[in-house]
Order: sequence, then C-alpha cells, then structure tokens
Amino acid sequence: MNDIAATPAVKTLPDAQTVTQVRHWTDRLFSFRVTRPLTLRFRSGEFVMIGLLDDRGKPLLRAYSIASPSWDEELEFYSIKVPDGPLTSKLQHIQPGDEIILRPKPVGTLVHDALLPGKRIWFLATGTGIAPFASLMRDPETYEKYDQVVMMHTCREQAELAYGRELVESLADDPLIGEMVAGKLLYYPTTTRETSDRMGRITDNLTSGKVFADLGIPPMDPATDRAMVCGSLAFNIDVKAVLEGFGLREGANSEPQEYVVEKAFVGDGI
Repeated sequence: MNDIAATPAVKTLPDAQTVTQVRHWTDRLFSFRVTRPLTLRFRSGEFVMIGLLDDRGKPLLRAYSIASPSWDEELEFYSIKVPDGPLTSKLQHIQPGDEIILRPKPVGTLVHDALLPGKRIWFLATGTGIAPFASLMRDPETYEKYDQVVMMHTCREQAELAYGRELVESLADDPLIGEMVAGKLLYYPTTTRETSDRMGRITDNLTSGKVFADLGIPPMDPATDRAMVCGSLAFNIDVKAVLEGFGLREGANSEPQEYVVEKAFVGDGI
C-alpha cells in the first residue's frame, strides 16, 4: 500500500482535472483524488464520466462513482485494475500531477431522492461497488434521514476490504459527521474466498438471515427498510431478487420506491 501526493499542473486535456493523490491498496485496486471543477455540483452517490485519451488521441471514458461526499473540495474515485482493460490498463499508472478527463455532468440512481422515506437503509456492494457508498456514508443527509445505516461489503479476500474498512473506521473521528454516525452505522464486511471472521455472499447472508442474527437486528421490512445496490450485473440481478423477496420494490429518480440499483458499471472501469 502506498500513498503519493503532489501539486496540480497546467491543464492541457479537454475537461481536464489534475490528479492530486494516488493510493494503491492491492495489486488490483487503487483510489485517486483529483481537483474538482468549480462549477460541479452533485448529489452524494452519483457518478461522472472520466477517462484518458486513447492511442488515437480520442477520449476514452467510463462511468465512475464519485467516492467523496458532495461537500468535499476534491473528487475521489476507487478503481479496479484490469491489465487489458481499455481504460484501466492506462488509468492505473496515473501519478499526482497528471491529468484525467472529467465530464462534469453527474447522474445516477443511488441518491436519497430515489427512495421513499424509511428508517433503515442498506448499502449493498461488492468490490469497487462500495464507491458510491463511500460518498453516502460521509454525507450528513444519510444520518438525518435514517435511524440506522447498514453497510454490507463483500470481496474475495480481506485485503480487498481495506479501502472500505479504513473509511468506516475514520468516520467516528470525522469532525462533520462523527457524532451523527455513532450508534447508527453498522458495518458488515465479508469474504468469499479467503477465510475471515465473516464470510459469504451478500445474497446468502440476507436470505439465510445470518446478517440479521450477527448484527442483532430485525429482518428487512418494506415498511421501514430501504436499500441501494452496486456491483456487477450478475450481483445486481441476484440482489434484486432477494430484496423483492422481502417485499421491496425497485425505484428510480422519477418514481421513488424501496430500493435502487446502479446499472452504469458493467465492464472495464467498474
């Protein structure tokens, strides 16, 4: 794990922002921070298109959730490294002072406005799908709207949970939301390959009731529970079936319901 920081450079790319920090968590995962356009306004949980120029000098863009909250002065992103991926094969080599392309038009379904009012919210993510929830867990609105927040995050190995674990552990000392988080945020990380204290897929731990028993909380109830889902296409489909089994309905910005799914992250750049 390494952490690098530097000062901004002169912008030359279209819609350019400057990389200010890069952190490699494993040989497959890294996060980075970039300057924020002065005009950019977004809701925590939304995504933007970011990228680099390809070998022909054309913009190569992918959807990336903004992992930083809406009040942050910079923008943070969390990415997988795909050796032969069109974008991440290049993006994983960025250094502080480099530029990336960032189209300042945020969109997405993982926003509070897409859900009906409730008492408990579930953030369900695999791998880098935790990125939008990294934003939402640091937003005061999350704790103003809900009495309880459950973050379920599943990866293959323990090292892949480090980004989320470090973020969650830092929230108690956050000067903005530290007091709001206390007693409200429940963190439930699991692995599927490497042995750890808690194991199993999110779908299995929900359907078996294990997560409810482990955390000492009641099962999902559509009258009080809300959920947001972010992962691979297969994960999203499986979780939707589980949530609907509990009686929750899928919503959208135009028609709020009990749960929402982010569908933008399929392929390189998830």
